[in-house]
Amino acid sequence: MNGENRITLEVIRHAAIFASEEMGVVLRNTAYSPNIKDRLDHSCAILSPGGELVAQAEHIPVHLGSMAVGVENTFRYLEREGETLEQGDIVLVNDPYIAGTHLNDLMLLKPVYVGGEMVAVVANKAHHVDVGGIVPGSIGGDARELLQEGVIIPPVKLVRRGVFQRDIASMIEANVRTPHYFKGDLRAQMAALNIGEKRIRELAEKYGASTLLEAWSYILDYTEKYTRSKVEKEGVEGSFKAVDYMELPGGELIPIEAEVRIRKGGIEVDFSGTSSQVEAPINAVYGVTVAATTFALKSIIDPEMPMNHGFFRVVSIKAPLGSLLNPRPPAPVSGGNVETSQRIVDVVFKALSQAFPDRVPAASCGSMNNIMVGGLRDEGGLWAFYETIGCGSGARPSMDGVDGVHTNMTNTLNTPIEVLEKEYPVLFVAYKLREGSGGPGTYRGGLGITRAFKILADRAVLTLMSERVKTRPWGLRGGLDAEPGDHYVVRSSGEVEHLPSKTTIILRRGDIVYINTPGGGGYGDPCRRPRSLIENDLRDNKITLGQAKGQYCYEV
Repeated sequence: MNGENRITLEVIRHAAIFASEEMGVVLRNTAYSPNIKDRLDHSCAILSPGGELVAQAEHIPVHLGSMAVGVENTFRYLEREGETLEQGDIVLVNDPYIAGTHLNDLMLLKPVYVGGEMVAVVANKAHHVDVGGIVPGSIGGDARELLQEGVIIPPVKLVRRGVFQRDIASMIEANVRTPHYFKGDLRAQMAALNIGEKRIRELAEKYGASTLLEAWSYILDYTEKYTRSKVEKEGVEGSFKAVDYMELPGGELIPIEAEVRIRKGGIEVDFSGTSSQVEAPINAVYGVTVAATTFALKSIIDPEMPMNHGFFRVVSIKAPLGSLLNPRPPAPVSGGNVETSQRIVDVVFKALSQAFPDRVPAASCGSMNNIMVGGLRDEGGLWAFYETIGCGSGARPSMDGVDGVHTNMTNTLNTPIEVLEKEYPVLFVAYKLREGSGGPGTYRGGLGITRAFKILADRAVLTLMSERVKTRPWGLRGGLDAEPGDHYVVRSSGEVEHLPSKTTIILRRGDIVYINTPGGGGYGDPCRRPRSLIENDLRDNKITLGQAKGQYCYEV
């Protein structure tokens, strides 16, 4: 390959990444729901005609890492049904066993044709606030099978040769609690695909369709070669095991076990020791397992390297069929996407901490802290509110963890309380960092968040889907564990009702929900933390006096 050609291919690579980012901007700006417009719970990518991921925006890891799995499964489904992707088609799917995450994530994909030849596929996923099911928000509850989690959509052509299929959209709208949000967010996804298609066609017109296809091949081959070379240069070989635990709705702990085998030029991750699938909504479909595993590996091997399907060629992931991380349908999976994905990252990180002792951080909070509330408005009509709440990231080998952020498999924002109070019958009474929640260490774990809101409707249904209430985010190299989550309701009568990590309860007007998210684990011996940093933490209310005296060896 001559230098000029390589420069052209690099230009195309970066243009495709920018096109993915632009798709995300269009989706955000045209969406209706706070969950997408303000929390940014969406992801966009570009794939080759064969369904291999070639470019992605810096969006949500669990969406992006599962995108290629979802597109490949969709291609297979359409082929079995005798359908072909034609110019102007847009395919919609949310079946987790095909799309690769959970029912709330609607995946849309559109082929891009130039001169009668398919040159790319543009795709996105967006989390819709409600898709039906037994609880508002469609995640968690007492679901024992997928049918109880919401409307299941196999791959269907939402747009056929440029014609919008209104009957399909109407059928789905009739099965969700917030059809106004659904309608607006779905059209925002379509608008994002259209801008992605436009940008890919512009590239093809400028450089030629054959050059574009050559660029996809170059991008994937380069990343594969780079990753294999990087793994080999690390000089680390061997098998590294770790185990961590998920909390069942009743409080029982079940294991996720990983063995990471590093060999010259390749990595295998084996989850054979993991629990069998359960009759609770924390099973994770294989797409989620792929996304979480590859995220953890890339974060440690080289967080700055480009991410595309070339990386997937280097990694082999074994999750036995019928296990928690590769369940058989119709097992419920709504929480697997948001909570089990976080634990997969934790356990892979813990295994990698043996191979790369000075590179892996302590555990972050390990939960997306999902809150869903909904009911009937006083003036009539249903409402459904969903958000995830930030927490503490794990302390790093040379730096404190970050306070009050979304970590690992989520890359969303904390929803502005002003937006939520405008849209829903809730009033926020507390929103602050949670003092003392980070794990002590030479470097302190990040702080969790305290977030509380009062219900302003006569009756509402609250569903909590979280983790790390019975277990704590772990520290490393002598660092201590972080504080676990602590969630409760203060009833209008003054009675306090503590909540497990997963529950559904009825709220009444005046009840206040308190969510206290976990911190991140500490890194290194707390007694080696500089006195000046401890004093700063005390001044800023980031640690308690008890921590300073008892865990940091500091005389106040």
